Amino acid sequence: MLFRDVIGQHEVKGHLVEMVQHNRLSHALLFLGKEGSGGLPMALAFANYISSLPNSSSPAGQSEAGPSMFGDEIEVKLPATSDEADAWMAKQSSFSKAAAMVHPDIHYSYPVITKKAGTPPLSVDYASEWREFIQQYPYGNIYDWLQFIGAENKQGNITAQECNDINRKLSLKSFESGYKIIVLWMPEYLGKEGNKLLKLIEEPPPDTIFILVAESESAILTTILSRCQLVKIPALQPEDIEASLITKARIEADKAKLIANASEGNYREALHQLQHADEDYYNLLREWLNAILRSGPIAQVKQIEEIARLGREAQKQFLRYFTHLLEQALRLEVSTGSMQERVLAAMSNGEQDFAVKLNKAMGLEQKEAIAEELNKAAYYIERNANAKILFHALTIKIFHIVKNGVVVSV
Repeated sequence: MLFRDVIGQHEVKGHLVEMVQHNRLSHALLFLGKEGSGGLPMALAFANYISSLPNSSSPAGQSEAGPSMFGDEIEVKLPATSDEADAWMAKQSSFSKAAAMVHPDIHYSYPVITKKAGTPPLSVDYASEWREFIQQYPYGNIYDWLQFIGAENKQGNITAQECNDINRKLSLKSFESGYKIIVLWMPEYLGKEGNKLLKLIEEPPPDTIFILVAESESAILTTILSRCQLVKIPALQPEDIEASLITKARIEADKAKLIANASEGNYREALHQLQHADEDYYNLLREWLNAILRSGPIAQVKQIEEIARLGREAQKQFLRYFTHLLEQALRLEVSTGSMQERVLAAMSNGEQDFAVKLNKAMGLEQKEAIAEELNKAAYYIERNANAKILFHALTIKIFHIVKNGVVVSV
């Protein structure tokens, strides 16, 4: 993977390349970014770049930066930009291995389940699945990965045996690169067993690089967190998501803009919205809220059954769509002038009218309360909650949240 394969994040790319150029590369880095921001693709591109760097103690380094015919050391000029770094990587003989994720000096660790009864769960057992997953879903999350390997309701973990395997791999000499690199995805899944890595992270063998990729700083062991240099991966800009949807997903510019604005910097979310773009969430939501606020129990049951017939992912998408409209309604309420025009431009005509009516129907506290309930519902759907029971409960909660306000038809 090259830096150009990572969507947006131009400042982060520049920072990483500059870090190497000025010899400020830490032996332990933590790439911290929310789901869909590109932390994992960034880490993979950076690992590939590091593996291509010259090192005086390695055969690769000696050929690149060894003495000249006059006995003088040749000074290697390192790339100054991510574009130059991509060009640099492409010239290296080992790049094809790095790009195919089979480079002998780049190791990967990630949450897994037991593959064969009686054996400990190890990342290496899923190496081929991991390569296929990254190729298909580079912006996927832990749920996508566990479903990809058929975990179903099993909980993935990074176990003590995995930590021992990491220690073993990094104790070996490098084969082709000047560096040994471990990309550890989702360190949040390290329990107390993660303490087995502390000594290795704090005092690694020479030319060993740890790259941890996480979404939640608070879920990481503090002992590990304190030993890493933090690299923050911000949410993606809407224009970067829009451009990627147009070039990679080949969708119309207007549609790409709507999805990009609704995805809130999360490219995974944008792809899910694209996947369910043909779903008429707007009319479904309007009918459901009218049933809650006006029509009564019979209409509510009808709408709940219709929502329950959606697949689990579509139900989550439906809830996110409702949350998005609540947020847009709030932005519309507090913005003025050009800012309000930008908010309106991000919505269709029907959604604009919907947002106005939501603002008439409920205040800020009510919107926040409903958004919280929607997030809880999405959480329970991920854990296989019964859809009919869940949406019955959610219908009742929304009714009680709104009933003290001015209720109008939406």
